[in-house]
Amino acid sequence: MSDKVIKRIYMDHAASTPLDSRIRVAMDPYLEEEFGNPGALYREGRRAKDALENARESVAGILNADMSEIIFTSGGTEGDVLALTGIARMYANYGKHIISTTIEHHAVLHTLDVLKKEGFEITLVEVGQNGIVNPQHIEDALRPDTILVSVMYANNEIGTIQPLAEIARRIKKFRDTKTDKMSGPFFHTDACQAAGYLDLDVKNLGVDLMVMNGSKIYGPKGVGALYVRKGVRIKPMFFGGAQEGKRRAGTENISGIVGFAEALKIANDERDEEGARVKNLRDKLIDGILKIIPRTVLNGDRDLRLPNNVNISILDIEGEGVILYLDSYGIACSTGSACTSESLDPSHVILALGRPYEYAHASIRFTLGRSTTREDVDRVLEVLPRVTETLRKISPIKVDIDAKSMSHPEAFAGEGLRVKAKSKNYK
Repeated sequence: MSDKVIKRIYMDHAASTPLDSRIRVAMDPYLEEEFGNPGALYREGRRAKDALENARESVAGILNADMSEIIFTSGGTEGDVLALTGIARMYANYGKHIISTTIEHHAVLHTLDVLKKEGFEITLVEVGQNGIVNPQHIEDALRPDTILVSVMYANNEIGTIQPLAEIARRIKKFRDTKTDKMSGPFFHTDACQAAGYLDLDVKNLGVDLMVMNGSKIYGPKGVGALYVRKGVRIKPMFFGGAQEGKRRAGTENISGIVGFAEALKIANDERDEEGARVKNLRDKLIDGILKIIPRTVLNGDRDLRLPNNVNISILDIEGEGVILYLDSYGIACSTGSACTSESLDPSHVILALGRPYEYAHASIRFTLGRSTTREDVDRVLEVLPRVTETLRKISPIKVDIDAKSMSHPEAFAGEGLRVKAKSKNYK
């Protein structure tokens, strides 16, 4: 292995993105000169308040929402926790049943664990082996005491895109049969990975609450937004001030909010062009890995996935070893969610697809971004087979291939196996 690294190749944009220089320019004035508190009545405060509301107006415009429906937060995790606990605790008198899926981000799943201890009943709907939830299964899980449904827009590990509009239609149909419309069920989605690649029009999607994060769209870390549809009430987590319509107390991070709004605008403006560019690179990387490296499996639907996401299980080795070897070659990628990168537990998302533990431990996630080039993809395709061969020689792991247990139509490259897809119904 050569110690010489010519260039760092960063392919973990689902974990974090670099700050766009255009965003830094927008933020700079509020890092030093414009330091006023937006709650103050004098000039410095009014200028900060103007910047805050201009950012809110920009975000609302992209979401096709009203300015009053936008709450600025510290990021995706806070947004999810505020949405879930805020709805659950506000509407507990109407019901204590919440529906979600088995592949949600831990910000959602861990919050549901907390709510379960508070007496809420949680139904986790399983996804198909392609990583897509069937809207009918969500509808089947609805009950008179259901107050909230939470389904992420695009998965952070395998990139699969969920049919939110169809799920929303079924929730609305169910809601319209209820006497008290204010009791929900309300529809929440984590859209942190979707921003920049998918349509964020909340009316088209039919969602009541939606979460976004600045660090996924080349904006600053530690800032995000939560959309809450007008007429939907949430109980706040923080107390002490009247900021953000009394829903999120604390002095607003003006520089971060300005940066987030500008990052979302740029990402939305460049969405179609950048999405098409990285999709071509994504497909080149997927095809190359499946062709060159035997015993590899693509996790998640081939087509209904984010244009920048590649999640592959390379059998007979562990993903952590691949990550460390690739890093020594100057290539950065991950085994799954950045929020659980220090855990040795297998990915709950891969397990939810019906894969064995060995597949989950062997999963590698490449997420492409604005800096990714065709040459970068070629370099990965040059290095990854070399790393795989090295690790397989020293690995004690040998996975038995049972074709009957596999239902992914792209199953194993180099093994001559192609398995017909099956469907399994869950409630």
